[in-house]
Amino acid sequence: MATQTEPLLEPPGVEDGAAVWRIARDSRTLDLNSSYSYLLWFRDFAATSVVARGDDGEPVGFVTGYVRPERPGTLVVWQIAVEERQRGRGLAGAMLDHLAARLRPRGVRHLETTVTPANTASDRLFTVFARRHGAALRREVLFDGGLFPDAHEPEVLYRIGPLP
Repeated sequence: MATQTEPLLEPPGVEDGAAVWRIARDSRTLDLNSSYSYLLWFRDFAATSVVARGDDGEPVGFVTGYVRPERPGTLVVWQIAVEERQRGRGLAGAMLDHLAARLRPRGVRHLETTVTPANTASDRLFTVFARRHGAALRREVLFDGGLFPDAHEPEVLYRIGPLP
């Protein structure tokens, strides 16, 4: 029986857009963006995003992020997902750690993301990330559910930092 190696973590390319769209779709928890948006994202924000590649070189996880224009020391994590067969191995945390380390030379010392109250897996992921890095974690409602045109839980802003 062949052993599985640790996924390779690296910036994405536009050729990863379709696979990442499928991972987001199959997560059943993320708001699914158009397939086109993932192509644009990886063209324009590859430096602030990461894909995890399995043994076959195909993406098995991803983080999409961008640096806030008004706060150039802050990375906003837009989406994070791991294929079901790869879950439970710490890959999501490894991708966040990798991205934070890669952006440290650019002066990124804070991370922001939003999490809905029912998303306990993401709450745990970002709480453990903050603890692992010895960083403060502050939470506040960023967008109340009533602001959305469809049924949507509030989006709670998680602000983590400063990162070491």
